[in-house]
Parts: sequence; C-alpha cells; structure tokens
Amino acid sequence: MKLGIDPSGASNYSYYMEPTELKVARIGNSRGIRIPARTLERYRIGATVVMEERSDGILLRPAGPASPKLSWEETAREMAAQGEDWTAWDTTLADGLQEIPWETTKPQRVAERGPKYRGGSRPKR
Repeated sequence: MKLGIDPSGASNYSYYMEPTELKVARIGNSRGIRIPARTLERYRIGATVVMEERSDGILLRPAGPASPKLSWEETAREMAAQGEDWTAWDTTLADGLQEIPWETTKPQRVAERGPKYRGGSRPKR
C-alpha cells in the first residue's frame, strides 16, 4: 500500500485537523457515538476499532498495526498543492525577530558561592 497525494485535488489536509462534536447515543445499557463515513474511510476503520484511554482524552484507531504516514516530502507536496495563501505571514517579518542574536552565551553567575573545600587539603593514602 502506497500513500500519496490525491491527484484529483479533493484532499484537504487542513479539514482533518478540525474538531468534530459528536452526539452520544444510548445503546442498551451503554453509550455510543456515530463516526462520520468520511472519517471511517480516511482511517480505514472497518468493523472494529481500538480504544485507548489517555490522560488528554480517548483515542480511537483502527485495529491492527499502524498505517504508514506520509513522508515530510509528501506532506509538503500536498500542502503546496492546496494553494493556500500565506501572504498574511509576511507581516511577521516586521516583528524584528530575525535581528535577535540566537546564539546562547554563557550565563553570568551572580552571587554564587564557591566550593566549600579547596583541592589538595585531603590526606593522601
């Protein structure tokens, strides 16, 4: 299986980053959610999913091994194919950050005490 860019241009990578609110429905004594068909298709979810409880929420993923991800190059090509307008970012050039020296210098020590002992005062064995 080879992942790649949708040549039809129908793919929109930013669509998948938006949160979707789903309603919780009663199913017998349990509760369930309906996952949109487009999401099921994108993540190749069939009859079962794996649920992981994490500290920041619940993760649902397809059963089985993880699917391969797009490489950086493939991701960059897909982003470029979207034709997004990035000119709004040009205003950040006026913030002056490119003029700040980013090399770190050794911090100055202020009011630090030296070691409590001096070398050479211990008896040799």
